Amino acid sequence: MSDADLRVVAGDSNYDVRPGESFTFGRAESCTLRIAPDDSSVSRLAGEIERDGSVWFLANRSGSRPLAVVDRFGLRSVLAPGSRAAIEGRVRVVLDGARSHELVLHGPEPAAQPDVAAVTGQPTSAGEGVLVNEQDRLALVALFAGYLQEGDRYDPNPKSYAAAAARLGWPRTTLVKRIEYLRSRLVRAGVPNMQGWNALSALAEYALTTGLITKEDLRLIHR
Repeated sequence: MSDADLRVVAGDSNYDVRPGESFTFGRAESCTLRIAPDDSSVSRLAGEIERDGSVWFLANRSGSRPLAVVDRFGLRSVLAPGSRAAIEGRVRVVLDGARSHELVLHGPEPAAQPDVAAVTGQPTSAGEGVLVNEQDRLALVALFAGYLQEGDRYDPNPKSYAAAAARLGWPRTTLVKRIEYLRSRLVRAGVPNMQGWNALSALAEYALTTGLITKEDLRLIHR
């Protein structure tokens, strides 16, 4: 596999896609990868992977069914019919039918970030100075473990406080107070969306994209 190629992993099967080639997947026999031929919830032509210039793209070729795209942080987005998205690094694609089907795409790594020293203006300070200790991290992993899982265990939604506390063997009130105190510190440090009806989802996005918790931290709740 060269640096210009893209690899598709589906279960135990690997496919290397080269520039100039197209990789299709769906229910139809004509697809490169045939998925669930007897499941009418899966589109006959669900998606296509192809290179345009120097960039690999995932395109939704279905006329009615969305695709779910899971980035390297475990965050899920919806790719609507007719839309496409660039593939950078490791990306998971989920097709929901009678059961979920997952493809793992290994594309080129994201471009290097610009040299911070060359960027002018005030530095970003949101969240700066907020210390997260081991107990905070345990609470975050228990709440957001679903984002860190893969396959059938992947669930891009926060657990309930009760379920997360039970996983740790803590009283529910202990977990709630720890998370609320962490959110209040982040608010004071300028992190947006830490209050309101969607605060837990926003906290999950913050914890995942800043690296506060990673897949390796699942070991903390699996001991």
